[in-house]
Amino acid sequence: MGRRNKILVPEAREGLDQLKENLLNERYGTNDKYEIAQEQNVPISEGYNGEIKAKDAGRMGGAIGGSMVRELVKMAEQQLGQSKEQHK
Repeated sequence: MGRRNKILVPEAREGLDQLKENLLNERYGTNDKYEIAQEQNVPISEGYNGEIKAKDAGRMGGAIGGSMVRELVKMAEQQLGQSKEQHK
């Protein structure tokens, strides 16, 4: 199955990658997917990992994806709060 979470603004890719890296470092102390997989008990190796279960892949990707969404919402709320303060 193809990825459904396409970036609507392709120019945002670099910023999203940086956010992901920062959150991985904050949460796991590393941004190395192999270390994270080991901590999550997900059996991956270098190269092709198409044989891993969707549940295992979700354990790795789901947690960081959720963290990214929470952080983006938090950033948007802060930005909205700042713009409201400026318009007073």
